[in-house]
Amino acid sequence: MAHSSISNLSIYIYAIIILSLEGRAWMQSYSQDLRDRVLRALARGDRPAAVARRFEVSRFYVYQVRDREHETGVRSSFQIGGHRRSRVEEAEPTLRRWIAAEPGLTLEELRARLAHQGIAIKIGALWHQLNKWDLTFKKNAARQRARARGRAGGAARME
Repeated sequence: MAHSSISNLSIYIYAIIILSLEGRAWMQSYSQDLRDRVLRALARGDRPAAVARRFEVSRFYVYQVRDREHETGVRSSFQIGGHRRSRVEEAEPTLRRWIAAEPGLTLEELRARLAHQGIAIKIGALWHQLNKWDLTFKKNAARQRARARGRAGGAARME
């Protein structure tokens, strides 16, 4: 009984959070204009709690903006997302050589070879990088099925 009441309470809290966030974008920083207005209000001597109420942000946000400007001199938000270098970028010539020598290699086999060289990568990320380099490869013809499974020939003719 206690377990179901905890899960019901969790669902209720989750619903309240979702409803309170309705219309807001996730993982998006506040505008630079809002940051500047918060900092101007603090510079005038307004208390952080009053600034938070006026601009409808949390006190934590007000302290965060103030502390960031004080410690680093930066008034803008941190960058969200961005470009990351590929783990296999330097291994491109090696991957091309392996695929040219053995076009029947699977992604798993390529991943295992990279792992032996100290490069840990997931199959999806490896596929993405190979696709980005327009480096496609197919199984060799000997491993391809020419026909559907089942009978070797067509149906016997009845005459």
